[in-house]
Amino acid sequence: MFGWLRKLRPPPGLPDALWQATLARYRFLGERPAADLERLRALAAAFLRDKEFHGAHGFVITDEVALAIAAQAVLPVLHLKGGLAWYDDFVGIVVHPSEVVAHRTTTDASGVVHQYDEIVAGEAMDRGPVMLSWQDVLASSVTRAEGYNVVIHEFAHKIDMRSGEADGCPPLPPGFLGTRSAREARAAWFATLQPAYEALREKAIVAERFGGEAPWLDPYGAQSPAEFFAVACEAYFVNRSALEAEFAGLVGLFDAFFKAPPSR
Repeated sequence: MFGWLRKLRPPPGLPDALWQATLARYRFLGERPAADLERLRALAAAFLRDKEFHGAHGFVITDEVALAIAAQAVLPVLHLKGGLAWYDDFVGIVVHPSEVVAHRTTTDASGVVHQYDEIVAGEAMDRGPVMLSWQDVLASSVTRAEGYNVVIHEFAHKIDMRSGEADGCPPLPPGFLGTRSAREARAAWFATLQPAYEALREKAIVAERFGGEAPWLDPYGAQSPAEFFAVACEAYFVNRSALEAEFAGLVGLFDAFFKAPPSR
């Protein structure tokens, strides 16, 4: 499974038939401008060279599986300065055939410990591996309208974690949005992201408790600013127009960070 790629630098080109099949299946990739596709292909090859894939519970990592994940994983860093350096804190990607039951332990404000099980489609660990459900990776080929993409979600968390614990604000470049310091940059970031998060949270609460209209953006993002950032990134990269219709300011903020070409 692409093992020979890790022995070569720079990475060679990917087999054209396999690359074209990937673009056809995940149309939000294939519809990007030609220059983006050229860079996306090069980054995906480098990603496959540098990362190690492991199948869980007997799941077999094929070339199709690895390339599908790689092509989607590198999309958020396509125009970011540093490229794949954003992902250099880990090597392993663990792929399960389907969703996983994760055992959680939390401590509330009063010191009481709570244990519960959570069904997850993916998980990104700080300075550790990324876990993905292949069932959900495949689903992203048909869930564009809903703005759902588990690969982008987990790798957005990885980007967020580069500044420490995931909090919804990735490391921002000097002078971001014309600011003069890192503190000002974070303040400018949250001046846009926080109201959008609170709007989603309010709409999700009204829908759940009072039967109001469900939000278009995945209500999972209402859990915290970190989850909101990851959920919003999913939508930004696979269904930008729908996200812009609901959160125009957020799309502008993401454009400034991810450096998306204005023609998109």
